Amino acid sequence: MSEAAEAVKITVRPNGSLRVEGPIVLSDAEGRTWDLTGKPAISLCRCGASENRPFCDGSHKRIGFECAATPPPPAEATGL
Repeated sequence: MSEAAEAVKITVRPNGSLRVEGPIVLSDAEGRTWDLTGKPAISLCRCGASENRPFCDGSHKRIGFECAATPPPPAEATGL
């Protein structure tokens, strides 16, 4: 498989979850893992209100969670 085919993509959804696509292992602090068999993508809670953490259950809509994170603009060339 090519490196691009194995890449994991994480999308920060505006005012919502983290959408994770690709082959991952999700584990807790003790190393126990969630069974993600057959799930090509998952959404992880960012607001803290989900009753199904670490997974998103849509609670961000109910509580009015707002966070539109975007990456900083690329640094300009310094001409060095």
